[in-house]
Amino acid sequence: MCGIVGYVGKKRVVPIILDGLRRLEYRGYDSAGIAVAGNSEGLQIRRAEGKLRNLEEVIRQKPLDGSYGIGHTRWATHGRPTEENAHPHRDCTGKIVVVHNGIVENYLSLKKRLIEDGHKFTTETDTEIIAHLIEKHLLKTGNGRGPLLEEAVRKTVKELSGVFALAVIYVDEPNKIVAARNGPPAVIGLGNDEYFVASDVPAILYHTRDIFFLADGDLAVVTADGVQLTDFDGKPIQRQVQHVTWDPIMAEKGGFKHFMLKEIYEQPRAVRDTTLGRISQDTGHVYLNEVEISEAEFRAAKKINIVACGTSWHAGQAGKFMIETLARMPVEVDYASEWRYRDPIVAADTITVVISQSGETADTIAAQREAKAKGSKTLAICNVVGSMITREAAGTIYTHAGPEIGVASTKAFTGQLTALYLFALYLAQVRGVMTADQSRVAVQELTRIPGKLENLLTHDEACEALAKHYQRAHDFLFLGRGIHYPIALEGALKLKEISYIHAEGYPAGEMKHGPNALIDENLPVVIIATRDVNNPGSMTRYEKTCSNLKEVKARSGVVIALATEGDEEIKEAADHVLYVPPTTEELSPILEIVPLQLLAYHIAVRRGCDVDQPRNLAKSVTVE
Repeated sequence: MCGIVGYVGKKRVVPIILDGLRRLEYRGYDSAGIAVAGNSEGLQIRRAEGKLRNLEEVIRQKPLDGSYGIGHTRWATHGRPTEENAHPHRDCTGKIVVVHNGIVENYLSLKKRLIEDGHKFTTETDTEIIAHLIEKHLLKTGNGRGPLLEEAVRKTVKELSGVFALAVIYVDEPNKIVAARNGPPAVIGLGNDEYFVASDVPAILYHTRDIFFLADGDLAVVTADGVQLTDFDGKPIQRQVQHVTWDPIMAEKGGFKHFMLKEIYEQPRAVRDTTLGRISQDTGHVYLNEVEISEAEFRAAKKINIVACGTSWHAGQAGKFMIETLARMPVEVDYASEWRYRDPIVAADTITVVISQSGETADTIAAQREAKAKGSKTLAICNVVGSMITREAAGTIYTHAGPEIGVASTKAFTGQLTALYLFALYLAQVRGVMTADQSRVAVQELTRIPGKLENLLTHDEACEALAKHYQRAHDFLFLGRGIHYPIALEGALKLKEISYIHAEGYPAGEMKHGPNALIDENLPVVIIATRDVNNPGSMTRYEKTCSNLKEVKARSGVVIALATEGDEEIKEAADHVLYVPPTTEELSPILEIVPLQLLAYHIAVRRGCDVDQPRNLAKSVTVE
């Protein structure tokens, strides 16, 4: 997820683009860049690694100006977050520059073909190939036949597989920006003799409130005279202009009250993007191209170690069940902060998986180095390209969740669960313990999860209603069995993190060994009682969990059950029921966590807590 801003008009272009990028920095902050043209200096580019302030300092030292331009703030998906890989990217002639939000799935094959044609590349990104493709098509469609840039962009986008939002300028066609969309958002702003392109409304809201959104397959030609809109075949189309009445500060959060709520609602996209380009629905095959551990090494491995902290540790616990069930391989899960202090037994035939949203968690980095020192290859699951654990790992599965601003992790967690499920399927296929038919069924069900999440998020009012009842509770207990126990832990963590209510996650089968003593009429008990009707083991677990539910009710406890849609019987035993769509046992955690996140969020809001920045906590724990 990245931020794009473009401007054509009579005002000074650099301050407008920088202001827009500043308002989009929540979409990406590992590098930034700007390209402007329209004066005697020709096309000028400034780029910088890190946050936007670094780019501003570069521009202060080496100013630039013009009448039109594009800018970008990056969240890396291909290539490390360096100045070299920062957008905008040029073609070979240096006359074309592109900024891009999205993922070009077929960039390697396109790049190979372009290299054979004589193109030279200077970055690790997928975006650079777009500039070179446009150059190729400009050369072919030249000869003075009128507006060339839009023709070249139309031909280029038809060669791209994946998702993208683009903005392109070409110095030989001044005061023109060509924008295209296929997936990520893109918006056009209409001002007084000035026009804007952006990836989100906040970037331009201080300059105009008249906007229209590009739809998938739209291409816009933005000039000083106005905006021409066509589809990718060149057929003219129209979009309804909207007058935005949002408060600008609220707009940065996409209309949501808090970043945390926005990120909860971004989970369908996070799961979809983490899956994108890694599976074949036809064959059921899983592709982990960024993992440089060979299939032979995975086959030879005797054990998987997972080390992580906090929410990532909970994901690892769920991943243990996925890997052991699907790939039939033993897994140990440890807190990174504890693991390296017990002189763990690690052999060369052990693969160590390290999980971290930021990739900079100090304890996880230290555990990774301990594993490597003992001869284990390490595999990273991470949300930040080029972070420390990814640089030191033998391979990485990136979670394409985009920047996560709220301290309490939500979409990064579901991204990690998705990555672990993909890893479990990959191991099962490599080790020959899953048939092609089983793989196809598993992959097809994974592709249904984003849609099920979207459906689940339409029932937020049930969680909000529960929050009214229990906002004054002093304690909560969360119970789950098997793969659902880590979700009980994560539900409890979310509640304690942002509402400051004491909450504890516990294995449902351990209730008789202590927690029963806590139950009374003032204790809300959240019990995860979902079921996979096609899985006998799941049904057995469900029956035993229902027995635990009745134990709680027998002791006057208040039961909030998390159940599968269609389960009407559970209403007779529970005080409240939250439903999730049906899915397989291994994928159910991705759905189950969402109502628990929403419940924690609404309780925290009602208690007047700082949801996005809870007290005493930091987003990335970079010290021990």
